[in-house]
Amino acid sequence: MTINKPLRTDVLGIPVDCVTMNGAIDYATYLIEENKKGCYILAINPEKVMVLSKDEVLLKAFSSAALLIPDGIGVVMALRWLHGVAVSRVPGAELMPRLCKMAAEKGYGVFLYGAQEEVNQGSAEKLCQMYPGLKIAGRANGYHKEEDMPELARQINASGAKILFVALGSPKQEQWIQKWSDKLNVNIIQGIGGTLDTIVGKVKRAPSFFCKFGLEWFYRLVTEPQRVKRQKVLPVFAWKVIKEKVKSKK
Repeated sequence: MTINKPLRTDVLGIPVDCVTMNGAIDYATYLIEENKKGCYILAINPEKVMVLSKDEVLLKAFSSAALLIPDGIGVVMALRWLHGVAVSRVPGAELMPRLCKMAAEKGYGVFLYGAQEEVNQGSAEKLCQMYPGLKIAGRANGYHKEEDMPELARQINASGAKILFVALGSPKQEQWIQKWSDKLNVNIIQGIGGTLDTIVGKVKRAPSFFCKFGLEWFYRLVTEPQRVKRQKVLPVFAWKVIKEKVKSKK
């Protein structure tokens, strides 16, 4: 199986890959079949672009990722407008179950790390119901102390899992992945934020209408007003993209 690495470009100087959902699945499958180790997948959205532009250490972690998916509609629109590339949104919350489906079909084990114990356990049970044949090679909640990490890494390696999902929230999960990825035998590591919470229904994803038209951010803002502090960067992001477009025309 030969798959070309997705084209990596940037939005406001922050790297992102021009990839579709199917392309992301195909590339992840290729990395597993080639037995690549510690290849991690992270998500890029407007909020991340703004954070990474001010955090060189975190930016280094993202830049080393095997795949940077365009998770936010703002990033997708910026890629199309600034670079004219054909790209579609690849939500991390949708990529994770798609990877589980692929793993079930190919017999690959997965490891779930993160979230509360009941959420972690419930997600494992739900995913096995959704994808018959899926092998949960191991799991661990997100409340392990730093001194527990060498043992956790040993457990992950001993599980024989091909894919590790890390649900610690950002930027903690990206920092953990950068520190431990080269010590793990798994092929694919994906940072999945609160995806396990959505799988068990603790957090509701936006209705399909909002997702279809790139308005999931709006739905979450309306239903979770406390997110306003995080999403206030969106107008700043949009303004910077406009300035970048004007600058490129001169």
